[in-house]
Amino acid sequence: METIKTKCLIIGSGPAGYTAAIYTSRANLGPVLYEGMQPGGQLTITTDIENFPGYPQGINGTEMMAQFKEQAMRFGADVRPNIITKIDFSSRPFRCEADNGDKIEADTIIIATGASAKYLGLPDEEKYRGMGVSACATCDGFFYRKKKVAVVGGGDTACEEALYLSTLAKQVYLIVRKDYLRASKVMQQRVFDRENITILFNTNTVGLFGEDGVEGAHLIRHKGTPEEEKFDLEIDGFFLAIGHRPNTDIFTAIEVDEAGYIKTFNNTSATNVEGVFAAGDVADPRYRQAVTAAGAGCKAAIDVERFLLEH
Repeated sequence: METIKTKCLIIGSGPAGYTAAIYTSRANLGPVLYEGMQPGGQLTITTDIENFPGYPQGINGTEMMAQFKEQAMRFGADVRPNIITKIDFSSRPFRCEADNGDKIEADTIIIATGASAKYLGLPDEEKYRGMGVSACATCDGFFYRKKKVAVVGGGDTACEEALYLSTLAKQVYLIVRKDYLRASKVMQQRVFDRENITILFNTNTVGLFGEDGVEGAHLIRHKGTPEEEKFDLEIDGFFLAIGHRPNTDIFTAIEVDEAGYIKTFNNTSATNVEGVFAAGDVADPRYRQAVTAAGAGCKAAIDVERFLLEH
């Protein structure tokens, strides 16, 4: 346990946090970064990343985040494997505590805690994670060219994912728990019009199966009714599109939108609390890509540097 004073505390790792650490380190701000519960963020549960510039052969997600971390530490970032558990935003310097007892006083804070994909809660989702189970069609769709995939969800995000995958996969099944889509009328019509998308209404997923990866899903149609029907669906990939949950639980003083994403203002990374900035998926309900998160980390670092110069 120790008391740490820093010009910039970065909460969370992943592309946004590590990039912010690289930039603030090179600006001689002596940042301290607490990695949080999932060092490296969601990319560490992604097998291969092929759409990040500079990696023409692709790269394993864990390996990429290790490189980001190494680069940040090379410039002097103090990277710690602990979790921030308490924050007092009432005055600057901000006073924080970590789960190991560390007490931190920070002139500025960059929040880069990301957003966690919502899962159905099936044991098989964890079993096949990175082996056919994904929560990002844009990230992993390329691996399912000319194959059969399923998307779970009935909102705009699910329809967008299904439409995107339909340009790559041979067949896309949209598994919808209700008897209707919640998506906008325009999005619904696009899905209905796409020949290689089949919508399975009134259908629940109860399990997945396969030897070395997902080979199919166990489904139930009209669950709990006299018409209940159990059947298996052969697929190569299973995509979750039932939403994301921003990791903002401890930031009670920070203004968020109706979905819980941190609001930033004036085309910057600044939040409603002076001296606190947000970067990456925790403030991005739209794109949620590694490259945009890294760019947001850069923006937050530059915003911190300018804030400190002005104050």
